[in-house]
Amino acid sequence: MEGSPAPNEHETVGAYALGILDDAEATAFEAHLATCEWCAQQLDELAGMEPMMAALADLPGTGTPAIAESLTARPGPRLSEKLVDEVAERRASKRRRNFYLVGTAAALIIGGPFAAVATTGGGGGDDTGGGRRTESSQQAASPAESAFAAMPDRVTATDPATRVSATVALEKKAWGTETVLELKNLKGPQKCSLIAVGKNGERETLTSWTVPDWGYGIPDATTDKAKKPLYVHGGAAFEPNQIAHFEVMTFDGKRLVEVDA
Repeated sequence: MEGSPAPNEHETVGAYALGILDDAEATAFEAHLATCEWCAQQLDELAGMEPMMAALADLPGTGTPAIAESLTARPGPRLSEKLVDEVAERRASKRRRNFYLVGTAAALIIGGPFAAVATTGGGGGDDTGGGRRTESSQQAASPAESAFAAMPDRVTATDPATRVSATVALEKKAWGTETVLELKNLKGPQKCSLIAVGKNGERETLTSWTVPDWGYGIPDATTDKAKKPLYVHGGAAFEPNQIAHFEVMTFDGKRLVEVDA
């Protein structure tokens, strides 16, 4: 339909015909349509044109004459150009909105588990001050603790001098041996390592960590974070049957506990 362009209040007729209005916009336009003869006439002319306009909106430039020539009913050039622009803009707006929602969801997915680990991993911030942790976060296990619970093969020892207690859970892998170390009665501050000693005498450091002032697994501690054992992941190139024993060593060379494999 050629002639003067539609007044501003009628501009949503094209979007309505293409089905790209949201529910609220479509309801508002239908109320307007009931009393607007101009929009009703435009809507009749645009009926069935959604596939063509969608194709035009996805093509570079202003569209292809072949598509337009195949139609039995065609809108005027101004209206056609306007509808193509409207479809393209609506689709771009939807893509931007969907990208934002996906990004937000991804941030929640990534951030959620990390936050749980940070508050329940045994070395988090002070429980006394700031907000209180919920009961569910206090009971949640860290990834290392969950892996420790799932491993059936374990060896344990307590050093009679240091009173440090260590349990090493281990599992054979194609690349060697996966380990999770549980430590109790470990006082801080200090830096430590878990070392695997092979039957051939070779020594391999599996993992290392820092012990905070309050320590880990202290039976008579006054805070939950100090009472909670430490769980740390490690890995060795040795196969399990090649390991003679494990040692927990401080960085200055003191052996805290030795665990036979």
